[in-house]
Amino acid sequence: MKTVQSMLAEADAAVPRISPDEAKGLVGRADVLFLDVREPAEVTTSGKVPGAVAVPRGLVEFRADSASPMHDKAFDKSKTVVAYCASGGRSALVGKTLKDMGYTNVRNLGGFKGWVDAGGEVEKV
Repeated sequence: MKTVQSMLAEADAAVPRISPDEAKGLVGRADVLFLDVREPAEVTTSGKVPGAVAVPRGLVEFRADSASPMHDKAFDKSKTVVAYCASGGRSALVGKTLKDMGYTNVRNLGGFKGWVDAGGEVEKV
């Protein structure tokens, strides 16, 4: 039986972390997708990484699967996907799911607060 802790440990082992400073150098690149997996109210309250696509964690699989009627063209398996949430748990789980779906270059930025605290730019929505 899996627990949340074992699932997070598995996700952390599969998806490398990226620091806010490393991520800053990737903002705006055409070959990188920043993915905000927080709920819409969270994104509205605090903003997001500039250019990030905001998809709540529960919908990521539907947006990421090219065979899904809900597919979002921003999802491209050739891109580096940098996922983040409020504290890093949801983005770790999403990162593992994306890897399971065939996305090979996935990173976990962790929590949005870490991005802001490191001086990362914020796009208000």
